Amino acid sequence: MDSMDVNKAVAAVLVAGIAFFMTGMIGENLVSSTPASKVEIKIAAAPAAGAAAKPAGPAPIAPLLAEADLGKGKAFVNQVCAACHSLNAGGKPIVGPNLYNIVGAPHDHEAGFAYSDALEKFKGKPWTYDALNAWLYKPAAYAPGTHMTFAGIPNDKLRADVIDYLHTLSPHPLPLPAVTAAPAAAAAPAKAAGGPAAPAASDLDARLAKADVAKGKQFASGVCAACHSLNEGGKPIVGPNLWGVVGGPHDHEAGFAYSDALEKFKGKPWTFAALDDWLANPAKYAPGTHMTFAGVPQPQLRADVIAYLDTLSKTPVPLPKAGGAK
Repeated sequence: MDSMDVNKAVAAVLVAGIAFFMTGMIGENLVSSTPASKVEIKIAAAPAAGAAAKPAGPAPIAPLLAEADLGKGKAFVNQVCAACHSLNAGGKPIVGPNLYNIVGAPHDHEAGFAYSDALEKFKGKPWTYDALNAWLYKPAAYAPGTHMTFAGIPNDKLRADVIDYLHTLSPHPLPLPAVTAAPAAAAAPAKAAGGPAAPAASDLDARLAKADVAKGKQFASGVCAACHSLNEGGKPIVGPNLWGVVGGPHDHEAGFAYSDALEKFKGKPWTFAALDDWLANPAKYAPGTHMTFAGVPQPQLRADVIAYLDTLSKTPVPLPKAGGAK
């Protein structure tokens, strides 16, 4: 190769380099590399499979009142509410105000009663069915700061039973609200032959394994404590002391006058299963029992209560563990 060919080759390389450099500069000016200030296309995360929307609060009361059980409402009110409220016409306040003629009356209907500051914003406003529904669902949420420590009645059916009974405590009961007809629900598809069997009704171990002791304590302190002492060495109130009840015999309170209905359980221990059955429906567990408490229909709340009662002991009975381990 002569010198002329070498010069041509070098010149070609230099021209190619200059062209590449100039192309890059022009490209940078034509196309901005500044990142976008915000994402223009948003991709929403898909909801978890099987996730259900959490209820925002109590169910509408009108349809529930149309099917309420007055007898169950009366039993609950006489067992639980009557511990703190009188129910008769002209009755005096106890811990809380008299409840006679409460439905439709103003929130501050009891003259001279020292209502909490939390109820001041409701002063003069009537206790409508909707207001009572929200209040009894969770008093602390309805009026934050209320002096009422009762945890509430989360079970919609039982709450309606109670409100239905309260509305009868009046010389002129307020008419129950009308029910607005809802569209007919689509018929559920027939179960395929040979399909999986329904889950077993007995799931107490699973419920106890995930029990919320704090919720159980809140319920026991607000409801059970009206009739039972919970501390070690506590005296009977209406019912026996509950310290050490889990694992203890049914007649664990020496000297307490248990009903004849509990005689057949004498000496038998209060196992988790026995307490679950008892708390679900005392009248069914021991027909003729003196305990008029209607029961705790919510299975998980019963487990929460049992888990809390289990802590009332120097040697608590071990709770089941998740996954079936004991």
